[in-house]
Amino acid sequence: MSNVRLVPAPIEMVYDEVAINVEEFEREYSQMSESDEDPIGQWLKLAKARGDTSESDPVMLNLMVELYRKMEKLEQILTMSTPKRLPLTHLANIESIGFEHFKLTEGMLERGKRYYGRIEMPIHPKREIAVYFEAIDTSLAKITQIHDRDEKEWASYMTARERVMIRQLKGRE
Repeated sequence: MSNVRLVPAPIEMVYDEVAINVEEFEREYSQMSESDEDPIGQWLKLAKARGDTSESDPVMLNLMVELYRKMEKLEQILTMSTPKRLPLTHLANIESIGFEHFKLTEGMLERGKRYYGRIEMPIHPKREIAVYFEAIDTSLAKITQIHDRDEKEWASYMTARERVMIRQLKGRE
């Protein structure tokens, strides 16, 4: 696995072995995809498709949508109706990521086993992504299943981390 390119990216993840609860993990994975398509997100997609947003400032529109989502989240907290997630037993720190791989700070995985996990992405807006992954060794894993939108955000976060690393290296010269 010497051809795996990783860049430093401190992220936390919770996970469990898939064999423990296959159906429930698949259900949550599907629900997390649907939750990405919240009502305001669907409205915005339709408005863009109809051309209703052509004269709107895209930055301001995105900020307004995020403000609406924050208000919805506050409402969920106040009414105690937050989305329920499955309890996952293992907490791990990711030290570095690649486009299809990540490496844990400690060797906590069993080679060849398949896992389900949730990763809190340090992006704006903050959100959790669901992934299935397979252990290549005790600390290196290959992502085997991820939603399309999450894959794009993962790749852009990885690219941003790579740029930070390059700037740091240039600064040392």
